[in-house]
Amino acid sequence: MKQRIIVAAIFLPILFIILFYLPPYIFAGVIALICAISAYELLHALGGLRSNERITIYAVISSVLIPVGVFLGVGALVFMAVIFALMSFISIEAVAAFGTIRKIQFAQVLTGLFAGAVIPYMLSSLVALRTMPEGHLLVLLPVVSAFVTDAAAYFTGKLIGKKKAFPLVSPKKTVEGCIGGIVAGALAAIVYGVALTFATFHHVVFWALIISGFVGAFATELGDLAFSLVKREYDIKDFGRLLPGHGGMLDRFDSMVFTAPAIYLLTTLTPWLVIR
Repeated sequence: MKQRIIVAAIFLPILFIILFYLPPYIFAGVIALICAISAYELLHALGGLRSNERITIYAVISSVLIPVGVFLGVGALVFMAVIFALMSFISIEAVAAFGTIRKIQFAQVLTGLFAGAVIPYMLSSLVALRTMPEGHLLVLLPVVSAFVTDAAAYFTGKLIGKKKAFPLVSPKKTVEGCIGGIVAGALAAIVYGVALTFATFHHVVFWALIISGFVGAFATELGDLAFSLVKREYDIKDFGRLLPGHGGMLDRFDSMVFTAPAIYLLTTLTPWLVIR
């Protein structure tokens, strides 16, 4: 846990510098890098590299193009082009390798698409939030929601957790920890809204923010469980070892794969920050 706190203490100030002091394209570049590393880690952990190195290359390139396309305002077009190209290249590889020792299983095809297109598109919701008016404020909500929910679930489970929630998927998760994480995530959104009310001239719609807080917290825990399921199925502890105490990049951003698009959808459909 000490390592997790140290890594968070280092990277959180960097995040604030990127959001508040650097041009938006830097943030888009950082998300593209996160997507590329996550795609590499997922395919490496699940055996994609050992089966066919080119699938990993295709997925990594695709994962970079999608957030860049979202930043440039042509996200839907780029996503369609990437899906078509990625599926075409992986299908060619599968056909060519069929009947050989390097045969590509259908599960590997889906993993390549998931790593190279689905995960980057979901994480690109952060880029979409950042490109909105006052986007540096909007994009902090999923970050706050994911960070607080994750931390609160951990500490609540440690302190008062007794009943296992999903012992076969995530042995350390408890019912008390899950509830504590969701409640804390929602409260964190409210606190963030209060801070914005006093620190900016914008109007915060608290009922919409509370909904976003609860949904974001729920999505955070769902994302963590979903990727824990992948780890259990493939019998791996972490997707990588890039971040001490956290595992790989994907281990740190797995919940954000669910949280970011959830917050983006709610921010678009029920705006909680009214720009003045």
